[in-house]
Amino acid sequence: MKVHFIGIGGIGISALAQYYLSQGHAVTGFDLARSEITDLLKKKGAVFTEKIPKETSLIVHTSAFPKNSPVLSKAKGEGIEVKSYPEALGDLSKNYFCLAVSGTHGKSTTTSMLALILEKSGLDPTVIVGAKLKEFKNSNFRLGKSKYLVMEADEWNRSFLNYWPNLAVITNIESEHMDTYKDLEDILQTYQAFAGKISSDGVLVLNGDDKNASSIKFPNSVAYSLEQPEAKKLETSLKVPGKHNVSNALAALTAARQIGIPDNISFESLAAFKGAWRRFDIKKTALNKKSFTLISDYGHHPTEIEQTLLAAREKYPKKKIFCIFQPHQHQRTYYLFKDFVRVFSEADIDQVLITDIYDVSGRESKEIKRKVNSKKLVRHIKKENVAYLDKKNLKAYLKKNLKGGEVALIMGAGDIYESAVDLAK
Repeated sequence: MKVHFIGIGGIGISALAQYYLSQGHAVTGFDLARSEITDLLKKKGAVFTEKIPKETSLIVHTSAFPKNSPVLSKAKGEGIEVKSYPEALGDLSKNYFCLAVSGTHGKSTTTSMLALILEKSGLDPTVIVGAKLKEFKNSNFRLGKSKYLVMEADEWNRSFLNYWPNLAVITNIESEHMDTYKDLEDILQTYQAFAGKISSDGVLVLNGDDKNASSIKFPNSVAYSLEQPEAKKLETSLKVPGKHNVSNALAALTAARQIGIPDNISFESLAAFKGAWRRFDIKKTALNKKSFTLISDYGHHPTEIEQTLLAAREKYPKKKIFCIFQPHQHQRTYYLFKDFVRVFSEADIDQVLITDIYDVSGRESKEIKRKVNSKKLVRHIKKENVAYLDKKNLKAYLKKNLKGGEVALIMGAGDIYESAVDLAK
């Protein structure tokens, strides 16, 4: 059939587009911006067009695209089936033994780790994840031939309530996506509803170190913890740094045990894991012939930032570290303002540079945008080594201030990534 994707360049929906391509369907799509992901889709056979082609059978749209838009209303009137990305992925999950990884943080890394364990064990999974993997030829999708589907289950817009897992993982639960949820209690109730989607004979894997995750109830649940003996072995064998990644690895190990995968295969897979795209992604580069270590990271929630900065200092205890952070979404910055202030006030980092907030189209409140900005955040942090920087001046700043041997950590979920790509070149 012919399938048209609106917002096809998104990190999740692009993987689903690749699935449809792999099944021999004709895939068309549209996105506002070109990216590495859209380039990959073109190479795989997707045709880019804003106009919905004739004889289209199905339209899949990103969750950020309004369901009541004239485009979708017209398509429905013409008899075209219309689904959001979570709805379409939820339909797919019904056809597999589905392993779904959810949580406020660590979803992509844990999904990647678990997928690689299944691959190494010979279970040949299909994988849909919100990050590109070197092991999947820099793709966020893997086509398998077995009954297993490993997928990332995002909580924004309550998307994961569309999925039907046989095994689910909850890595942690915190206040996040306050454009979707009223408060933490609302978030917890929604995670409990997600647990209710697990098959009656399924398993829920929980982070025993996280009180919110541990509060979710399911008849057959199993917990993992940094206190268990396997944590020390993983701490010394993992290539990706930080206690948060040890916790992610324990989640993947615990989930793998539930489907009978021997520990030796899991440990071998985890030790070989190279890390996910934009998750402490290390590159060596130079400016003005002065070499430095560039790290690109997706962290945008205070807890993610805190753990990433700790991991950076742990890995580079004696190096000067520059952190360039782009806040993602005004609403997140507003609702978690005190947490951002605390994290950067306590961080053991030599220089923190905060750029303008990345504006997320369709998800921003005009009232909140008037109340918060990056300069206000810098003023409240009140540390001499924390300053505002216009993103367009980033390269010039680094050229002037890098003497050689430093670490430059480019962090954020928005277009700050493009600065990291530019520097890497």
